[in-house]
Amino acid sequence: MQRLAPWIAVAAASLMLLAAVAWRTASPAGGQGAAQIGGDFHLVDQTGRAVDASILKGKWSAVFFGYTYCPDVCPTTLQTLGTATAGLGARAKDFQVVFVTVDPHRDTPTQLADYLSSASFPKGTIGLTGSDAQVAQAAADYKVYFQKEGQGGAYSVDHSSAVYLMNPQGRFDSVIAFGLTPDQVRDSILRAMDGKSA
Repeated sequence: MQRLAPWIAVAAASLMLLAAVAWRTASPAGGQGAAQIGGDFHLVDQTGRAVDASILKGKWSAVFFGYTYCPDVCPTTLQTLGTATAGLGARAKDFQVVFVTVDPHRDTPTQLADYLSSASFPKGTIGLTGSDAQVAQAAADYKVYFQKEGQGGAYSVDHSSAVYLMNPQGRFDSVIAFGLTPDQVRDSILRAMDGKSA
């Protein structure tokens, strides 16, 4: 039964996300029926500056939860977002990527700054970390599942892979699923910018 626990948690989190997305797609973006994804947070960026959810206002934001030691999903997602962002052309100035760690013990501001400096990742990506409680609260607000796996310094963190697209008012617009091509992601962002999200 203990072995099944992580899988049960993943399934539950996935069902919650699907229900939230279904609720959102049945109602106008930002309306009273919009899924309650997102919320205020108090974290620290890769420069050591304290920030809150106001950083999401004024631009479209792709919010993604992951960690710098992630071997696959995180670098793949960030590379995809990097290519998609480059494809936005002049509209890229109205878009930003926000990477929130689910591994605050290892992902210090310095570690985030080094990781996000990769040329294949979106230029200007904002990296966020904080205390265990601050990260857990942000993850809960975004309906993100994460679970530490293993012991010692070589542990991994199982986590949700969805990217949340937030509008310039800082409100949830839509989900960008893992596995889409850069062109598909770019098109999803442009549709949202044009008010045509599914």
